[in-house]
Amino acid sequence: MIELWMFYVILSIIAIIIEIFAPSLFCINFAFGGIITAIISIFWGDLYTTLIIFAVISVLSLIFIKPLLTKLIKKEKNADFDAQYIGKIVKSIEPISTTQGAVSIYDERWEARIKEGCEEIPTGCDVKITGNDSLILYVEKV
Repeated sequence: MIELWMFYVILSIIAIIIEIFAPSLFCINFAFGGIITAIISIFWGDLYTTLIIFAVISVLSLIFIKPLLTKLIKKEKNADFDAQYIGKIVKSIEPISTTQGAVSIYDERWEARIKEGCEEIPTGCDVKITGNDSLILYVEKV
């Protein structure tokens, strides 16, 4: 018969495999809960007690660890984006205002906007990318 700690190790491995194929930072919390519960179940506990421990650790992991991991991953993605786009000089391919416009960078068309209070930028002007909000680049006239 399978020992209790082995059950939680197997559960953790399955959660890690699911996380690898469907990265959402959801299943990794169950893997974390499973590993901690496996360690606890080596020394103490029956099935029902360890199931409660597993549930509590997994929920606490979802509440506290997932936001930290999400923030860390978002920072890494933003750093890559900043290095590749922010500060680059590009051409406007459409007039740019606070509500519409576009630029071309790396042979790609990107939506572009200017900040409130800046004058509109006509087509063909050089602009500098100063920031982004999702898929919209913010630019200023050079």
